[in-house]
Amino acid sequence: MSAEPTTAAIEAFDRLLKERYSCRAFQPRQVDAASITRMLEIAQRTPSWCNSQPWRVVITRGAGTERFRDAIFAYAAGRKPEPDFAFPREYRGVYLERRRECGFQLYESVGIARGDREASARQTLENFRLFGAPHAMIVTTDEALGVYGVLDCGAWVNNFMLAARGLGVASIAQAALGAHPEFVRSYFGLPADRLVVCGMSFGYEDAAHPVNRFRTSRADVCDVVNWVD
Repeated sequence: MSAEPTTAAIEAFDRLLKERYSCRAFQPRQVDAASITRMLEIAQRTPSWCNSQPWRVVITRGAGTERFRDAIFAYAAGRKPEPDFAFPREYRGVYLERRRECGFQLYESVGIARGDREASARQTLENFRLFGAPHAMIVTTDEALGVYGVLDCGAWVNNFMLAARGLGVASIAQAALGAHPEFVRSYFGLPADRLVVCGMSFGYEDAAHPVNRFRTSRADVCDVVNWVD
């Protein structure tokens, strides 16, 4: 391959990574079926452990999204999370700093004062309103594949979101939609051995909403790599 197309490809990939962000306010307009299918086809090229391709997803649209939005919000409000995969035990050091930075940016964008726990709790519940998105996704893996199935699903989720960005579709991966897996399995009729990795909301961004105007930072390469010569 010549240097020119290689450069073009990596620049396009870099642009997609920079343009993708976690959208928290959507337009009601649905994404057409052909575009969703294309995003799924691209994500299907994700590499996986022994090519197991463990991801299975449920995608809602139209009235199906509205029913799920109402159902998950009514169930989750005030209920303790019980995810299939434990949430982080704690955030410490630089991880806590990054989490706080992201949280402060989010709350500032929607006018929530630091320390206003009631308002921040209301914002958290917007996860279960799907941030107004016209589509929800539930991502599951086979129980027997353990952590490797989860890793593969994470790679698939990333590739789906990048494919979506390439088609002008916004998204947000949501641990919150995986916080109540028993409800999700029952609601969608999933078998017990399909473990919920996470959820996602996607659609067309509401660019005018202030919550979509901030962007999170990234650490420098030197902060995450140890070179060994």
